[in-house]
Amino acid sequence: MSDASDVHSHAVALETTARAVISLEGDFLRPLTVDLAEFREQPNVVADPFDLRCYTTNRFIRSVDTYRGVLLKDLIMKAGLRPEPKGEFKRTVFIAVAHDGYAVTFSWHELFNTPVGERVIVAHECGGRALSTEDGVPILFSGADILPAPRHVKRLVRIVARVLTV
Repeated sequence: MSDASDVHSHAVALETTARAVISLEGDFLRPLTVDLAEFREQPNVVADPFDLRCYTTNRFIRSVDTYRGVLLKDLIMKAGLRPEPKGEFKRTVFIAVAHDGYAVTFSWHELFNTPVGERVIVAHECGGRALSTEDGVPILFSGADILPAPRHVKRLVRIVARVLTV
């Protein structure tokens, strides 16, 4: 492949990535929509390579190179959590929803009060290469999970915040 083809492929991937958006909705202080192009301007983290395995059978699916992206908790903080009534935000659950309706959950405590939150990212690169829609951008990944497949969400479209009532 020529250098010109590499540059063109990278430009197409960046353009495709720039069109991908994630909506933060529900019980946020400031519901918003985030364009993945904005991610390059925010602090990024890198996740270690891993093997994607089926949760039910432990069957090897594929190896995944390093992901680069934004911490989910940083996106949540950008949208803000309601401070009143006092402590209510600690009962918030976050539902990450893919374009096809696949959904996974995280609790406030899990993201903000355990090491798990330091390893849940919304990825826009893999192996130093910008991901495209065909690759599943944006990808939510929970790097602290024993088996990452159940919370490996391709084509993430929204994060819904819900304060649980008791």
